[in-house]
Amino acid sequence: MTTSSQIALGTQGYGLAEMQCAANLCRPVPTVASTDTNATVRDLFDQHRELISLPVVDGTLVRGLIKRHTFQSEMAKPFRQELHEHKSCVAFMDGQPLVIEAGTSIERTAKLVAESQTNALADGFLVVRDNEFLGIGFGLDLMGKVADLQEARNRQIMQSIDYASVIQRAMLQTSQEVLKAELPDSAIIWQPRDTVGGDFFQCAKFDHGVFIAMADCTGHGVPGAFMTLISSSWLAQALERDGPADPAQLLGTLNHKIKQSLGQIGSRAVGEQSDDGLDALFMWVNFRDRVVTYAGAHMPLHVLPAGAGMASTLETDRVGVGYVATPIDYRWENRTLTLQQSDLLYAATDGLTDQIGGPRNISFGKRRLRQLLLDCREMPVPAQAAAIMQAHVEYQGQHRRRDDVSLICVRVP
Repeated sequence: MTTSSQIALGTQGYGLAEMQCAANLCRPVPTVASTDTNATVRDLFDQHRELISLPVVDGTLVRGLIKRHTFQSEMAKPFRQELHEHKSCVAFMDGQPLVIEAGTSIERTAKLVAESQTNALADGFLVVRDNEFLGIGFGLDLMGKVADLQEARNRQIMQSIDYASVIQRAMLQTSQEVLKAELPDSAIIWQPRDTVGGDFFQCAKFDHGVFIAMADCTGHGVPGAFMTLISSSWLAQALERDGPADPAQLLGTLNHKIKQSLGQIGSRAVGEQSDDGLDALFMWVNFRDRVVTYAGAHMPLHVLPAGAGMASTLETDRVGVGYVATPIDYRWENRTLTLQQSDLLYAATDGLTDQIGGPRNISFGKRRLRQLLLDCREMPVPAQAAAIMQAHVEYQGQHRRRDDVSLICVRVP
């Protein structure tokens, strides 16, 4: 018989890589040889109340595993103790326990234990190196190690996402500063559902005016954020090359670039294509001519004329940018609107209007948004935006935020 005092186990002497493998799960336990009797096994189980299973090892070679509950159940049967007490312990041994090589990763070990037909999670498993017995691993230790690894990975992922949020907000900050400089009575709300988001806005100054874009990319969180980076980068290049005066052309250029980037053109099978894209509203606000030229992909422009006029929603093309179903040569339509001093222009992603809430558990809706615009029209635009978002939060109540929410409000100077 070999006891725990004769086995050097634990993690001492293992390299860093092994700290994340099965060797790290070894516990020092007593063992028995196949020549030891069941009386020896009984005495060891009595001495070590915490012992779930007892390895059977001849020299360094694993023979099997004696499980406490099986052994005690068998020995409790009539005449079993008298018949088997002085016989070899292999009588009640599991001759095919789960045996795992010491270098097996924690993830692989967990999979093997989960798939094992030997109830290794409860009874334990044997750890060897080149067929030499090292020790026994227990399910609770394995579960704790898996949880620790998952926590560490989640922490790393969250740190990366938090940093991605810093980058995303820094990119949006530039557009905020341009808009505020060109249209002082303006406001931008950007509230991602998660740490990073799939909505983006882009503002750029040109002679005689400012270009404003609001977009809602497929998804939210990390996938949505990747789409915003792709889309905003292509839009910036198109603006630099073609200028801001033809928003419909810019939508067409962006459509082609996104479909090209995501493999939505060519000979790929439909199942292999990324069916992603964005809804968007592009506006060229021409100060010299006091005209706004706009084109939209499934995103309306909300207008509140100066004075006592009613709020209106100007619908745009109901075709998204990108997406497999959108033709690569689709041409969006430019529309124009003559501006008056103090006219108010609003663009919002559908995360605002589609949010479920209120006493009837229905969407916030465009009608409620238009009424809010009327109620707030005399306020400075930043106060209007704050009031709209406060009403939105109250309407949402205890419901989960469904999507990213973004809003641009500007008053014509």
